Amino acid sequence: MLELKNLYMTVYDENGPAKEIIRGINLVFEKGKVYAITGPNGGGKTSIAKLVMGIFSPTSGEIYLNGEEITQLNISERAHRGISYAFQQPPRFKGLTIEDLIKIARPGIDQLALRGTMRDVGLCPEDYLFRDVGPGLSGGEVKRVEIAQVLAREAEVSIFDEPEAGVDLWTIQKLIGILYSKFKNNPNAITIIITHNENILGICDEIIVVGNGMVQAQGTREEVWPLIKDDVECKMKEQCGELLTYEI
Repeated sequence: MLELKNLYMTVYDENGPAKEIIRGINLVFEKGKVYAITGPNGGGKTSIAKLVMGIFSPTSGEIYLNGEEITQLNISERAHRGISYAFQQPPRFKGLTIEDLIKIARPGIDQLALRGTMRDVGLCPEDYLFRDVGPGLSGGEVKRVEIAQVLAREAEVSIFDEPEAGVDLWTIQKLIGILYSKFKNNPNAITIIITHNENILGICDEIIVVGNGMVQAQGTREEVWPLIKDDVECKMKEQCGELLTYEI
C-alpha cells in the first residue's frame, strides 16, 4: 500500500512570491488496482507523481510504502524499494543500446526474460535490442522502450506520466493494450497513470481528479466521468489535431 498523508509543496522563486503547488493531498493506493490522475494542466498531477518518486520533496506531510515512511528517501532508495517512473518525455541516451537500458533497469536479467519483455511491448528483439537509444528512434519507439524498462523491473509501484503524449493514435492503442494486459488486476502492483486520454481512463479502477493542487474528485469511472467528460473530450480534440501531423 502507498499512502500520501497531508502533503503540501511550496515552490520558492527568487524573482516572485512563493507558490503553493500541492495543498493537503491525502491518497491511498492499493495493490491490484490501476489509478488514473487527471485534471487541468498545471493542477498538480505530475507534481504528485514526482513527490512519490522523490524527484520533488514536500514542504510538509508524509509518504508511506507498506507502512514504512519514505518521505526523506532519495530517488535511488525509493527505486530499490520498488517504485518505478516513466516520464512524459522519455530521455534519449546516445551511446547506450536498448539492451543496455533494460539491463540497467533489471541487473542480471537473462536473455529469455529480456527478449520476452521486448516482445511484450511490440518490439522485435532481433531488430531493436542493439539499437542506439538516440535520435534514430521515433517517439512511439522510445515510449515502448521505457515501458519495457518498467516491465523488466517488476516494480511494486509503477507510475506513468502521460504515456499517450507525443505519439500517434495507433501507438496509443498499443500502449493501452500493454497497460491493460500487464497491470490490470495485477495483485502485486500499484499502477498510477497521469492521463487525459479517455481510453486510458476507461481501463482504470479509480480516477482521481486534481486541480489547483488539491483532490477535486475521486471514484470509479462511472462516478467521476460525468464530472470530467467535457474537459477530457476537449483535451482529446486538441491532442488529435497535433497527432495528425506527427510522424512516427
